Amino acid sequence: MAEVTVKQPLGVGDVAKRSGIAVSTIHFYETKGLIEGWRSAGNQRRYHRAVLRRIAIIRIAQRAGIPLAVIREALADLPHDHVPNARDWQRFTDAWKGMLEERIIGLTQLRDQIASCIGCGCLSLEECPLRNPDDELSRQGSGPRCLTSKR
Repeated sequence: MAEVTVKQPLGVGDVAKRSGIAVSTIHFYETKGLIEGWRSAGNQRRYHRAVLRRIAIIRIAQRAGIPLAVIREALADLPHDHVPNARDWQRFTDAWKGMLEERIIGLTQLRDQIASCIGCGCLSLEECPLRNPDDELSRQGSGPRCLTSKR
């Protein structure tokens, strides 16, 4: 009869070491509902090994500037003991693509306009490339108007 190998759950220190994040970050992710663990009989935190892939996804999404609430929503239907697969990753990227595209457009506009004006309509520069005669942009609301427009 073949032996069945059961992979042991990970302690919080093991998760921290293997994922490269601090124990406090693991606890933070858990309080935010991004990951889930349980208490052992000895009252120690334990996690499924799948938590490592889940943390990797969280970290990648955070680096892309995706808010934790959006990450949590994407991970909500994924069981905590399930290692996300290519189909899961495709679902995440499909959901995040539009948001990332908007961010790229906004950052590109900021990069291209920041040296001369950020589109605030202040008229403080004599040769503003985003001229705002008679402060017309103020009718659209406060704050930078040209920077967020889809020109």
